[in-house]
Amino acid sequence: MERVAESIMLSWGARRIGLALFAGALSVLALPPFNFFAVLFVSFPILVWLLDGASGPADAGVLGRLRPAFATGWWFGTGYFVAGLWWLGNALLVEADTFAWALPLAVLGLPALLAIFYGVATALARLMWSDGLGRIAALSAAFGLIEWVRSFALTGFPWNAIGYAAMPTPMLMQSAEIVGLYGISALAVFVFSAPALIGTKRAAVPGLLLALLLFSVHVGYGWWSLQRFGKDEEVPQAAIIRIVQPAIDQSAKWDASERERIFTRLLSLSALAPREGQLRPTHIIWPETALPFLLTENPGALSRIADMLQVGQTLVTGGVRREDGVGGSPQRYYNTIYAIDDDGQIIGSADKTHLVPFGEFLPFEAVLRRFGLSPVADSFGGFSAAERRGLLGLPGGLGAVPLICYEAIFPDLSELPDGRGDLLLNVTNDAWYGLTPGPYQHLRQAQLRSVETGLPLVRAANSGISAVTDAVGNIVASLPLGETGVLDVALPARDSQFLSVKSRKISFGLIIAAMILLALVARRSKIYSSD
Repeated sequence: MERVAESIMLSWGARRIGLALFAGALSVLALPPFNFFAVLFVSFPILVWLLDGASGPADAGVLGRLRPAFATGWWFGTGYFVAGLWWLGNALLVEADTFAWALPLAVLGLPALLAIFYGVATALARLMWSDGLGRIAALSAAFGLIEWVRSFALTGFPWNAIGYAAMPTPMLMQSAEIVGLYGISALAVFVFSAPALIGTKRAAVPGLLLALLLFSVHVGYGWWSLQRFGKDEEVPQAAIIRIVQPAIDQSAKWDASERERIFTRLLSLSALAPREGQLRPTHIIWPETALPFLLTENPGALSRIADMLQVGQTLVTGGVRREDGVGGSPQRYYNTIYAIDDDGQIIGSADKTHLVPFGEFLPFEAVLRRFGLSPVADSFGGFSAAERRGLLGLPGGLGAVPLICYEAIFPDLSELPDGRGDLLLNVTNDAWYGLTPGPYQHLRQAQLRSVETGLPLVRAANSGISAVTDAVGNIVASLPLGETGVLDVALPARDSQFLSVKSRKISFGLIIAAMILLALVARRSKIYSSD
């Protein structure tokens, strides 16, 4: 191990770049659908050893001394994000004639930009670098902070934060209830980096013992949480959820000649009789933008929905809502969830507040449209974002927290000012990404929101993966990716014990402060630099 560490530390040029790329790409095996988190015990020690040898000339100034560390983190991040997000390019092939030219930007350009965050993280860690345990703590604090920044910088894109790699099963997700995704990210980097101490034989014993303690607490708390859940929980008023997964090909989605076929499929699946012994659904859920037309301009569609629904049933569906401009201002379009009763009346709605840049809206639109750019979902000229988030009230006394598409990857969006609600409602259309790792990664992130909030998750996806989870993240039922069908499930109970977003932010702050303190003490006194 010591020889391997020394060889990596002393590497330079193409070999150093290759090692960083390899370590980053290897890390993706810890993410869905692979879930082999043990690879991080290899990739992060490689990163630590690369950073051990990433010091610039002493007379180069602060930025000059940090440049090699930044480059190491950037190459690591490039490998991680290219291997983890290559499937984004599939969305550009839906309308290849228009967007195929941008494929290199999605597959290589976006990962290169996201890798800057990891470059900044390794540069920050190098500022606090020392021998032994201190450098592991420095890397932990830097990655935790940068994953948090990634959640809001440039509108935010915390997809595949390192913490998800440490949570492949519900038992390993429960700690997120206390410290949140970004706290888990920081602690995960510490634990996964700990084997690097063996290679350099500096503070290996205390470092490995601390890592083992953290991992044991992580596992132990998860086991305890799963054991105690359900013992004192009250089952909500009987609500039987039917999720409809129509598996509509994205290329046919807004084809005028396909509208009737798509709508008929949705109605037919919704009207299927429940299996023998199962209760009739009370709430039917369609995916994001399931309706292939503007609902409010198609009264015949509302009549057909009313004819399909039985007495007491409610349809919840994604659609596009148009709002006329005032005083000569242009019309606005919103990505919306509608609730429709058995009389065909719209009884509630919720608009998406956090849009996908370049997908649903164009940043710096006035400038970029001059160059011929447009959002990928440009059927209506792009979408507008709602100004307020709130609960979507549903019959049966249910309050749903609406999460449209990738809103489910943002932990803060699951907590609303007007109440906690009874369930998380995630409607999405992952057909953009085909049969790739993307939908699996998306489900994992929505699953974790359930653990953080203590609410069951109801997730309707056009082509999968549709699922219902309980309040601790167990998948109660699901429909496979690419399959057409329906899923009838009784809504699980809420968890009576839960913490707020504010509590998790405090815990995260304490973790970062502790790691920084440990790194600075080690750098100053060398107490933790040798056995």
